[in-house]
Amino acid sequence: MSLKKPKMVLCDVDGTLVDSVPDLAYCVDEMMKQLGMPVRGEERVRQWVGNGVERLVERALVNDLDGYPDEALKAKAYPIYLELYAENTCVRSTLYPGVREGLDYLKKAGYKLGCVTNKAEAFTVPLLKQLGIYDEFAIVISGDTLPKKKPDPLPLLHAAEFFGVSPQQSMMLGDSVSDVKAARAAGFQITCMTYGYNHGENIADANPDGLIDSMAELESLLENAEAQLAS
Repeated sequence: MSLKKPKMVLCDVDGTLVDSVPDLAYCVDEMMKQLGMPVRGEERVRQWVGNGVERLVERALVNDLDGYPDEALKAKAYPIYLELYAENTCVRSTLYPGVREGLDYLKKAGYKLGCVTNKAEAFTVPLLKQLGIYDEFAIVISGDTLPKKKPDPLPLLHAAEFFGVSPQQSMMLGDSVSDVKAARAAGFQITCMTYGYNHGENIADANPDGLIDSMAELESLLENAEAQLAS
């Protein structure tokens, strides 16, 4: 499928705009210490992120991508993690190289810009503000903004409705299979970053419509995209 030039671009946060793993991993290891359990380390946490912090805590407790902990242990651990992450949302996190250039291009070229993440609003807004990109987006949809989150298409369709564009005129910019599934279910095009968090799998295997190594490549990608056919 060849990429068509969209009118709206929605950006994921973790693994797309922001490398947030250093903060997430710090909080995981501090939580584990408080629980008297082994630390997990940044490398393992990189494999586990992308489905919200609650799922990250579950994975850390059992040291497994697909496992679930005892409910009593989770009930003890999750509040510890939330407290740690509230204080460490953007201490070690950084924008990926090329993000600033990519956002500047999209804005200058007149694309409607939104942000859709599975991260809770309490963490999303401070993170985007501290990194200086919150005001780039006309709408920010967090993991708890709506009843459902990615890979459900609801957040993407909500954004399309907000901007008054059709799903066919919309593109998701993400890094994980969750983003690909959400985009496909919503009828969006999907372009993925090669560097993000996809549980250790190559995102090219999910067959996105576009694949780039840096958001600085968005200009050439979109300038070379086919024009949308008039409907």
